[in-house]
Amino acid sequence: MSLIHPQSTLTHEPPAALLATPHRPQLRTVMRRVAQSLLIACAIPATLFYVTFSLAGVWTAIMVALAWSYGAIGWRALTGRRTSGLLILTAIVLTGRTALALATDSTFLYFLQPIISDGVVGTTFLLSLTTARPMVARLAGDFYPMDHELSVRPRVQRLFRNLTVMWALLCLGKATLTMWLLQSTSLDTFVLVKSISMLSINALAVAATIGFAVIVARKEGMLGPNPELVPVLA
Repeated sequence: MSLIHPQSTLTHEPPAALLATPHRPQLRTVMRRVAQSLLIACAIPATLFYVTFSLAGVWTAIMVALAWSYGAIGWRALTGRRTSGLLILTAIVLTGRTALALATDSTFLYFLQPIISDGVVGTTFLLSLTTARPMVARLAGDFYPMDHELSVRPRVQRLFRNLTVMWALLCLGKATLTMWLLQSTSLDTFVLVKSISMLSINALAVAATIGFAVIVARKEGMLGPNPELVPVLA
């Protein structure tokens, strides 16, 4: 008669192969994380700004948009959730715009600053192409659990460089369009057209970014097929 330790019948050790397999999130998980980041950092403050601007004026709208960004950062910190680099960047930009507008008592400067910011961001993206890590590579960790092995793959590096070029040109184009709107339209028209056009342009750019990224991710086996193995990214 063989003796079997009672605990061995109750303990189920996971296969070694499963433990060694790196987590590969599903496409819907990655897209949910992208959508959440963009919603919190961009879409909601822009919507709050326009609605508040229509109801209570430009200065109240400025403060509401800024309060949302810091409130979102504080909420994620209190709940132990990771704060995306995009949300932090948005808060920093809004802080600078608000501080300058209050210091000069000029709403024109508040709306002029995004033009300067887009120009600076676009130029920064272009300059980052001269480094080992283009700007998109630095932000990729907000949306996908990147590690060194993935980031140095040739297809992934080409994707980072191509997307960096795309977003650089997009930012410079937005700066040009916004400057034209600011100089040629009334404030009410400017806020309305800018809110709709910028969100639409950004949405199309995000869709293109996701599409190109999915193509590369599938070729590299970076999207996992088993939802039970997908880690919670939110």
